[in-house]
Amino acid sequence: MDIQKIRRDFPALGKKWNGKYPVYLDNACMTLKPEPVIDAMNEYYTEYPVCGGRSIHKMAKKVDEKVTLSREKFQKFLGASCPEEIIFTRNTTEGLNLVANSLDFKNGDIVLTTDREHNSNLVPWQVQAHKRGVKHIIVYSNPDNTFDLDAFSGLFDKNKNVRLVSMAHTANLDGYTIPVKEIIKIAHDNGALMMLDGAQSAPHKHVDVKALDVDFFALSVHKMVGPTGMGVLYGKHHLLEEIAPFIVGGDTVSDTTYESAKFLPTPEKFEAGLQNYAGIIGSGAAVDYISGVGLSNIEEHEKRLNTIITKGIKDMPGLKIIGPEDPNLRGGIISFTVELPKGGDAHDIALILDETENIEVRSGAFCVHSWFNYRKCEAAVRASLYLYNTEDEAKKFVDTLGKTIGLFSP
Repeated sequence: MDIQKIRRDFPALGKKWNGKYPVYLDNACMTLKPEPVIDAMNEYYTEYPVCGGRSIHKMAKKVDEKVTLSREKFQKFLGASCPEEIIFTRNTTEGLNLVANSLDFKNGDIVLTTDREHNSNLVPWQVQAHKRGVKHIIVYSNPDNTFDLDAFSGLFDKNKNVRLVSMAHTANLDGYTIPVKEIIKIAHDNGALMMLDGAQSAPHKHVDVKALDVDFFALSVHKMVGPTGMGVLYGKHHLLEEIAPFIVGGDTVSDTTYESAKFLPTPEKFEAGLQNYAGIIGSGAAVDYISGVGLSNIEEHEKRLNTIITKGIKDMPGLKIIGPEDPNLRGGIISFTVELPKGGDAHDIALILDETENIEVRSGAFCVHSWFNYRKCEAAVRASLYLYNTEDEAKKFVDTLGKTIGLFSP
């Protein structure tokens, strides 16, 4: 990886704030956008900014061609069997909600999740519990936040109605990736479907949905150098054909009467209304970009930077890293709680890092409020890495964090 060449593709990294360039370490929230993605979206807006899927004129056909091409790119990117298994959504949240609302859950059906799910994979099951009597059971992690495979397996001995296992592939809390092959095998051996929240895995490591044998996989394109308001849901074709659409209306049907509607096949029946065509086209460009860099290169690069940061901060007073000690098990995420003798919380740390050196991190509960509330912990700081971050930035973060901690120490 030529990091400096990559960095030149991202205009935001070349803009100074208060006389200094940004050190962007909030990639788990959203990644920056490279010029090829911006150019692809601008091409749509300047050359053929019209509807797809309806009209038969030249510009409309161009949109259809570009949308089809992007769908095929995601098929290849995820290892899906056919383009029809790729549904364009707004984000991971919509993909997870689509499945939660479309599967024919019955009263007493069980959904298993981990104890550190993003709200997007927690709240839908709470809603389904109230609406349809779904029972939501949590698989609690080991003390170091790794997955307890024995506890997970044991739940099937006690619960015979597990319909779906829905889990974060890689956690946005600490970057830990669950042993997904083993989990999927156990789920399938017990007659349950498997869905993965891939928001934090697809941008950072190679994912082959067919090799994993996962039934549903949702991701957010804005976390993989793509446009905002774009996501993808993969589903096995026979399952997508069986389940009912979540949002219906224009573009989901081929014909209607006053009393009935004839629904289109997948993926169209799940893509209601006028689509974000610029976003879909930009999403295809994002796939091209990170595929060109190489997922294995990205994954190893992040681990190298995480190792630098972990070594630099693990013995800092008042900080406690969340998750496994080994940075190789946390990919590109370093989260830590803050407890200092002279005050100063996670938000103070994040604010000072930004104000002094333009180091941009996340502070708070990262949409995993349930995990923090269970442990009576209010907030943490999270630094998250991506392909354009450098070793110098990692060292600068460590150095500036040490000075910041010193402000709240005797």
